[in-house]
Amino acid sequence: MRHHRIASIPADGIGPEVIAAGLEALEAVAARDGGFQLQVDHLDWGSDRYRRTGALMPADGLERLRAVDAILFGAVGAPDIPDHVTLWGLRLPICQGFDQYANVRPTRILPGVTSPLRGVGPGDLDWLIVRENSEGEYAGHGGRAHRGHPEEVATETAIFTRRGVERIMRFAFDAAQKRPRKLLTVVTKSNAQRHGMVFWDEIAALVAADYPDVTWDKELVDAMTTRMVRKPGSIDTVVATNLHADILSDLAAALAGSLGIAPTGNVDPERRYPSMFEPIHGSAFDITGKGIANPVATFWTASMMLDHLGEASAAALLMRAVEQVCAAGIVTPDLGGRAITAEVTRAVCEAVRGTNA
Repeated sequence: MRHHRIASIPADGIGPEVIAAGLEALEAVAARDGGFQLQVDHLDWGSDRYRRTGALMPADGLERLRAVDAILFGAVGAPDIPDHVTLWGLRLPICQGFDQYANVRPTRILPGVTSPLRGVGPGDLDWLIVRENSEGEYAGHGGRAHRGHPEEVATETAIFTRRGVERIMRFAFDAAQKRPRKLLTVVTKSNAQRHGMVFWDEIAALVAADYPDVTWDKELVDAMTTRMVRKPGSIDTVVATNLHADILSDLAAALAGSLGIAPTGNVDPERRYPSMFEPIHGSAFDITGKGIANPVATFWTASMMLDHLGEASAAALLMRAVEQVCAAGIVTPDLGGRAITAEVTRAVCEAVRGTNA
């Protein structure tokens, strides 16, 4: 029997609702698979803890997480706490502290889900977006001076290192090489950002020489938004900077039907540290407590986590169950359905128990 220890950090908003659903589905998958067990460390880190203690996570939080094999994360953010406080108080310290430099976001239209793109259905949009997750525009460097005065200044410095850019490029080319189309689009803004983005382009060309079987092209980020809408079939694997991929992946999720179905993996490809898996929809306080949060993103995220843990058959089992439930029309209001979170969760767990492994 294989054993995997994971940390559950539901955090804020709908996070506790969807993470509870994800853990229920994982329990069903483990029982059906029979080859592994999950030990879950439940951690109450987030905005409630910040209100009580002044910190979203304890000072020894990273040390406590080092002992686990993976992290299942909900969402962080609250209306009464500035977003930069919550983001830099929990999620980013984990991503940067564990050098989870590859943010991986698969996007495709699931059976039964309608894309807002006319005439585009399952099979017409199947993308993998790779986001540089450790530096770039979110490096956290900069500052403010002369606060409150007319000459007040704020700087935000994007940092691109040769090591950081090369390793995300190699990760992206490797990912593209493993997919059937072997097609990669490198997204930049090198016409306007003539230092960091030209550097990005130059390293992409150097790395590409080591992957002669991968076809690759370049696209400016503004043109990429148009291409995603107008020519989704021309795209397969995408690599972009921290900021650009953050924006493009939300657009991708919307084009696939809803932010409520989109997963993410914050991955340390070298496996020096635990990787963290999270749905991308955020804390969504407008629907918190209503019981209608879409758990599909968390199920897909949990499937990615299982695959990362070496449980490929279990990961596939969970995704087949999700697709079966979506195809049957058992979906939450964000996808045009009437089901509540608990009904979708129950349906997926029943499909897991009845799906051929």
